[in-house]
Amino acid sequence: MLLLLFFLLSPLVATGERCHPDDKTAILKFKNSFTNGPELLPGWTQDRDCCDIFDCDETTNRVIDFSLTYSNLAGTIPDVIGDLTYLKSLRLKKMPFLVGPIPRAITRLKHVTFLDISWTNVSGQVPSFLSELQNVMILDLSFNNLSGPIPSSLATLPNIIGLDLSRNKLTGPIPESFGHFVSQSTISILLSHNMLSGEIPKSLGNTNLDSFDVSRNNFSGDASMVFGASKNTTSIDISRNNFEFDFTKVNFMVDTLVSLDISHNKIYGEISPQILQAYMLQMLNVSYNRLCGRIPSPWKLKYRSEGFDNSSFIHNRCLCGSPLDECK
Repeated sequence: MLLLLFFLLSPLVATGERCHPDDKTAILKFKNSFTNGPELLPGWTQDRDCCDIFDCDETTNRVIDFSLTYSNLAGTIPDVIGDLTYLKSLRLKKMPFLVGPIPRAITRLKHVTFLDISWTNVSGQVPSFLSELQNVMILDLSFNNLSGPIPSSLATLPNIIGLDLSRNKLTGPIPESFGHFVSQSTISILLSHNMLSGEIPKSLGNTNLDSFDVSRNNFSGDASMVFGASKNTTSIDISRNNFEFDFTKVNFMVDTLVSLDISHNKIYGEISPQILQAYMLQMLNVSYNRLCGRIPSPWKLKYRSEGFDNSSFIHNRCLCGSPLDECK
């Protein structure tokens, strides 16, 4: 019996194989689902330990990180990706010939915390079923060809801290549910360079934002709810929209605000002197609006020896004072 056991185990001992058979099968099926897979991934073979290609858990030897970047694989994301059920991280990035919709099979990845499908030509809608990935913390679907509305169900992700849907062809408004995220964490919401429109829901003022970028869309109305002295937001970019609200009453996050861009809108009123207390501020652009009044000074900035130049303030209705013309 001991001799038989030795012969059964000897191939594993000889090769040092760690890869779980189910993971190896899924990886080889993934490769072969693309017509140019065998050509572009010649190292993915039956006799290759998949733990030499991907990160595996030290205890279970299951693949936990599947990252494929800068690849010319041509085709759609195969359903077999859902068979890598122990994944914690999935990255399909810089793959210009990856097309088609995001498959529902991806919801079988119940342990995924980091999901990055970006810089591809994946199309269709942002699937509402992504809300089934309850452990996801970072969801990056930027730089794709996704279209249609933002699913309201994404607000039910209990662990989300980063949502990036920028550089797509999304339409419609920001869902009202984005003012009621289940997650209690600070969240970065990046939606720039889409075709989104409508007004930002007032409830968004309830969300604890880290970064908020809705630049280069077609939003209108009021965006003042994303500001607030009690918030911990570090970056706000609402530039190149049609926002129209009174900037005079805006309160700034004096301890955390690093970057602020409200340029190319229809924002009116004055710049509150309270902005001078935002000592962490490194980037400011309020140009191309309808602001008036004296530009506050002097700046007391931690990481800038001087204030901001005229490019931060030009093309407003009647702003004056350094670095623009003196007030009359």
